[in-house]
Amino acid sequence: MAKGRKNGLYNGVSEELSALMRTGWADTERHDLEPDEQAPHAARRRAALSARFPGERLVIPSGNLKTRSNDDTYPFRAYSGYVHMTGDQARDCALVLEPRADGGHDAYCYQLPRDSRDSDEFWMGYTAELWMGRRRTLAESEVVLGLACRDVRSLADDLAAGAGVPTRIVRGVDAALEAAVTTDEDRDTELDGTLSELRLVKDAWEIGEMRKAVDSTVRGFTDCVGELSRAVASSERWIEGTFFRRARLEGNHVGYGSICAAGEHATIMHWTDNDGPVRPGELLLLDAGVETHSLYTADVTRTLPISGTFSPVQRQVYDAVYEAQEAGMAAVKPGAPYRAFHEASQRHLAARLVEWGFIEGPVDRAYELGLQRRFTMAGTGHMLGLDVHDCAQARTEEYVGGVLEAGMVLTVEPGLYFQPDDLTVPEEWRGIGVRIEDDLLVTEDGHENLSAGLPRSSADVEAWMARFAG
Repeated sequence: MAKGRKNGLYNGVSEELSALMRTGWADTERHDLEPDEQAPHAARRRAALSARFPGERLVIPSGNLKTRSNDDTYPFRAYSGYVHMTGDQARDCALVLEPRADGGHDAYCYQLPRDSRDSDEFWMGYTAELWMGRRRTLAESEVVLGLACRDVRSLADDLAAGAGVPTRIVRGVDAALEAAVTTDEDRDTELDGTLSELRLVKDAWEIGEMRKAVDSTVRGFTDCVGELSRAVASSERWIEGTFFRRARLEGNHVGYGSICAAGEHATIMHWTDNDGPVRPGELLLLDAGVETHSLYTADVTRTLPISGTFSPVQRQVYDAVYEAQEAGMAAVKPGAPYRAFHEASQRHLAARLVEWGFIEGPVDRAYELGLQRRFTMAGTGHMLGLDVHDCAQARTEEYVGGVLEAGMVLTVEPGLYFQPDDLTVPEEWRGIGVRIEDDLLVTEDGHENLSAGLPRSSADVEAWMARFAG
């Protein structure tokens, strides 16, 4: 019988209540399910992973609930490598690839089955089904995922029984499963890196999901512009809540903590407190993305004049960033070095900063020394997909040291940030932060700007706001 919690209002469960709870339940097994549309794509991804590690067992956990405070947990979000290889998002699961003699693998998805009505486990405690919702049966999951499914509660024993098989596990996702196997950290790191590298080039289904994420994000940005006056009357939190509503309406969640940075907060790269005032005459930097139901996310930034019109200095900064983004986007094409778009954008910003007298030239010297970074802060983009900073564990030679290929999706997001206490720039420049970010799909002959539905130039932004701003 499940153990009661401290300070609960009930001291226990009577035998009569326990017996009552175990009876009278209908059979709810679903026989109308069909394979998920992602299932064949996930199967191809598993085959690619299998080919990388013949003769080895691979364990890819989904992860567990994480405590937010006391007995409250954060909303669960599965490890992206597990989602990519299965299409599943359930907690406390693991994909296991068992090696075969022919060098291939048999794939098993270990899942937490439905709670049995033969004991009190299905209704006692916060993680019970009557508290958290119905799970799929193993048979149902086999249909949906196109995978053989097993009870995850037997996984530790199954791993122990095959202790002689060379095994790799993704670390940092499920501590209990890590404790059940003996592995080598370097080899485990290689598995994690491979899972990242297999996400570098998106398949057609993934590109469709990225389009959905970006399209919803465009609508979310338009929502925020339409409610700008209410943000002025309240705070940045109104912008955050407005975008979140769109993300929950059309997707799973936001893909990352929304940055709703008004005034001098726009100079803070990852401002997520979103509790400051929204004042006419200043800028609002909105960096946000909708995460689809399949967990693919967009990542878009626009910098908006809260009053609807840029001041002369704001426009000067904005136009410099826009020109830098144009230069960076022009460098995005198959066969180009990954770093090319970053270098093109940064060189342009370095030239502007030298021209304005904020860093010492000549431009080539300033760029080689990285002097522009006082005001540009970060790199100019990153891969995008299941994670906002997707493929992060890929080998450097395959990512930033590699070349672009058709099917890759990345951001181009130059920015200029003049801190409010920076005495090296004129006072009217201090507290201005501008970033423009778009999501680009590398195509066979160049690129497609997936987020082109949002205006980018200063004139187009002003016209857009004149049309939609509330």
